[in-house]
Amino acid sequence: MQHFKTLSSYVAYLRLPAPEHPMLSIFNAKGEGYLPCPRESSPPITNDCYAISFKKNVKGDLNYGRTKYDFTNGALIFIAPRQMLQWNSSMVFEQKGFSINFHEDFLKGTALALQIKKYGFFSYSVNEALHLSPKEEKQIEAIVENIEIEYHNNQDVFSKEIIISQLDTLLKYANRFYERQFINRKEISNDLLEQFNRQICSYFESRQLQEKGIPNIKKMASKMSVSQRYLSDTLKKETGKTTTEHIHLYLINEAKNILLQPNKSIAEVAYELGFEYPQYFSRLFKKKEGISPTRYREKYKWN
Repeated sequence: MQHFKTLSSYVAYLRLPAPEHPMLSIFNAKGEGYLPCPRESSPPITNDCYAISFKKNVKGDLNYGRTKYDFTNGALIFIAPRQMLQWNSSMVFEQKGFSINFHEDFLKGTALALQIKKYGFFSYSVNEALHLSPKEEKQIEAIVENIEIEYHNNQDVFSKEIIISQLDTLLKYANRFYERQFINRKEISNDLLEQFNRQICSYFESRQLQEKGIPNIKKMASKMSVSQRYLSDTLKKETGKTTTEHIHLYLINEAKNILLQPNKSIAEVAYELGFEYPQYFSRLFKKKEGISPTRYREKYKWN
């Protein structure tokens, strides 16, 4: 897989105009304009850059990670360094909108370098893009215009600080709008929760625990065709618990039933639930229930 370490090499690969800054590039199609058209197709590639793109009037499929996405009007997409990208010749790139690409080193030494890692949406798959209302579009476009003005100005000691400040503002708004999207897409969130419950129940009932071990976030998200971060964030918004917490809760409930079978040792219960080491099971059980598996068995065996 080809990897691009610099922004300029990545932009050149896309056959886009050379960036005016070695670590930052901005393409903004205003009015009736369109974004430049990059190469028609690409095998899987990665790079060391962040990308924030607002896509409109686009057709075709783009693979981001393992997920295929059909673009729709008004989708704000975030891509993190070293995420795999791939597209084919059916992709139509003549689009209105904007694209901001910046190397991860552009943020070095700034507060945003740490904060950006906390924004979960950079780990979402493209089909979990942020869909903006017309009002939200205008707010984002205004920020991008400010970034673009500074980008095209003669560089001085204040330029980078101003641009990073605007990027920080853009990401804060995106975070707010994602919160709105979670709230407004309650039906989708409920469907995701139901699907998750069905998947984990099926996994436990099929007795895959001993053979394949405890299911992790990656495994569950893959079965549901969503990104790990999006699954965890959606469950957190909907139930207050992360994916891992839900899996642990299911494990503990199963453990309670098995523990009341007197013919099984604590070690056997642990292995049946997919734990490689019994002490890990005992530690998790006590953390969640406040008592050890042995004490739980003694307390409830006659009830």
